[in-house]
Amino acid sequence: MGLEADLTVAATAAGTYRADDEELAGVVPAEPLAGRRTYLCAYRREEFVGWLVLDTNGERVSDRNLIRETASIIATCELAEESAGGGDLPALRARLAEIREEDDPIGIAEAEQAAKDLDVMVSVTPKVASPSYLDEIGAAVRRLELALGETGSSPFVAAMRHGVGVVEEVAGDVQRGYKNEMTG
Repeated sequence: MGLEADLTVAATAAGTYRADDEELAGVVPAEPLAGRRTYLCAYRREEFVGWLVLDTNGERVSDRNLIRETASIIATCELAEESAGGGDLPALRARLAEIREEDDPIGIAEAEQAAKDLDVMVSVTPKVASPSYLDEIGAAVRRLELALGETGSSPFVAAMRHGVGVVEEVAGDVQRGYKNEMTG
């Protein structure tokens, strides 16, 4: 079964845990641990968002650590996607095309290709948030930075470090708004 089919099954299972006054707002797949797929489900009721993590059998996860790891890897991957290439890959690609047209400096083709590859990678949906996906983003960003001549500290790494608090906040929000008992 492919990822889209898996998401359909997970969304159907998530719907069974929806309260009458809630709507299922989203289901995001993750593999916080190699080979351990989970699905973070968001439920909206007016301004309140409730959360639930399901396993591959559609059962509610109660392990506090696995819930936190699921929320953390999803938030970290989203932060990486949003920070990649300075946060606006289409604008970066357009600017690189302008530079190529105006000056055609050495290395511009490599920079354009690296930006395109990164843009395609982060634009593909659906995808699974995982440490390996995060590594792929990091490697693609580094190729882009090197093609742009960035030899010092990485702006991407700085953005990721700056976003650690946001990731922690998201994980805490998921735990505070969890719709099931947690253990551990």
